[in-house]
Amino acid sequence: MTTRMNRRGFLAAAGVTATAAAAGALAAEAPSGGSPAAGGGAPQRTAGAGAQFAPLRAEVQIDDCIVEGEIPSELNGGFYTVGPDPQYPMDPKNIVFDGEGHVRMFRIRNGRVSYRTRYVRTERYVAQNKAGRILMPIYRNPYMDDPSVKGLSRSTANTHVVPHNGLLLALKEDSPPAAMNLDTLETIDPVYTFGDQLPRTQPFTAHPKFDAHTGNMIAFGYEAEGLGSDTVAVFEIDTVGRKLWETKIKVPYAGMLHDFAVTENHVALFVVPMIVDLEQMKRGGIHWSWDKTKPTYFGFFRRGGDGKDLKWFTGPARSGTHTMGAFEDKGRLYLDTEVTPGNPFPFMPNRDGSPPDIPGSRSTLHRISASLKGGRNKGYDIELLFPLSAPLPRQDDRYNTAHYRYGFANCPDPEPPAGQPAVNCIARMDIQTKSYRLWKAKPTETVGEVVFAPKSPTAPEGQGYILATVWHADQNLRSDLVILDAERVEEGPIARVLLPVQAAPQVHGWWVREDQYPAQPA
Repeated sequence: MTTRMNRRGFLAAAGVTATAAAAGALAAEAPSGGSPAAGGGAPQRTAGAGAQFAPLRAEVQIDDCIVEGEIPSELNGGFYTVGPDPQYPMDPKNIVFDGEGHVRMFRIRNGRVSYRTRYVRTERYVAQNKAGRILMPIYRNPYMDDPSVKGLSRSTANTHVVPHNGLLLALKEDSPPAAMNLDTLETIDPVYTFGDQLPRTQPFTAHPKFDAHTGNMIAFGYEAEGLGSDTVAVFEIDTVGRKLWETKIKVPYAGMLHDFAVTENHVALFVVPMIVDLEQMKRGGIHWSWDKTKPTYFGFFRRGGDGKDLKWFTGPARSGTHTMGAFEDKGRLYLDTEVTPGNPFPFMPNRDGSPPDIPGSRSTLHRISASLKGGRNKGYDIELLFPLSAPLPRQDDRYNTAHYRYGFANCPDPEPPAGQPAVNCIARMDIQTKSYRLWKAKPTETVGEVVFAPKSPTAPEGQGYILATVWHADQNLRSDLVILDAERVEEGPIARVLLPVQAAPQVHGWWVREDQYPAQPA
């Protein structure tokens, strides 16, 4: 359904207040009490502020939102996010990472904000809508699919959104992107292959990187030669959609490569032991299990080459899922990422059958590095950057492939008052000085992943604004968009965009500058 409101309208309570969504990102913030729902089919997690999140299933449009404070005159563009929002009740054995991609947009122009959400009309969504039920019931498990969907893309397009060549690409790493209209969020192509330059079956990362100088998009796809394969395809696509080069490499074992890193001259991968578990899938389980007996591998090879110069460096079992930044300097390659000592997802099984290790799933920000001249099987170096539990760290995305200084994240308060639960925070981190500043939300507010919006396309690094969605546990999950001055985060929001409803779910998001939109016809 699509619900439309004007500035002063308010969606009736029966419309959407019975459902809420922030499944992906908020699951990462859940304390030990949170777990997938055992009944009713709807996955639920207990968020840091104590609110329960479940499917939203409502497309919302608000043409002119109420704003508290003043939106900076130079902040013009769009804040886009996506997350899993199950189309129909899910199988109780499923996990929160499944569900159809539900994209939302805060469109900001001249101090005014409109809000719009739309499901991505993937081939899976369309087939299930026609059937009136779930046809792909278990997360990334084709063995459990209904026979009617054989040959269709399994993409949920529910993990990330990025702009490219005038389109919004909705991403899920097991499939090609889905292409959407940046203004309307209507689906243009559910299986977007850049003009048949990629195979229809080509996996495509949820975290492509954009070259700081050319704007080209560097991406990869793991399991590139079929279910459980150890082949990774890596490729670069220019700003108008032409594939410039591609190579394939082998990884030590087939596992989750959710993110990667790109520098001016190299592509880097961090292989962690969240392995593809085919036997578990055949028994009706999900795609992954955690195998703590396997080491990690940090490897890199030269951009634009054939990958034969690939070097690997080993370390103990640990996880590093999201890249904050990467660069090379004085003969070394550096990867800044969040690291956990164990299984980072308590709802994903351990291969040895042991119970979830909640303390072991806490992430902190680390720097991994190795010599560009090093040989195979030498160890990589690792050091703690910040003591913040920040599973979704971000940077100024203009610096994806360059030396950078500032990072941003939503995180729990690292030093809560004695006897008090940790509130949600937004952090600005200065990597050069190893210092950080925090804005602390109210105890009833849960903060989603942040994005950075520069003051202008040429503004210095870190000069701009931090945007994030806040859910209010004491207001039936009514939500706000908060805007903070990135250089003064501790002062709190300079503006709030007030939604009369709960925001659609979010895993990851992106800021699209005004100059990145297609030219409008006269």
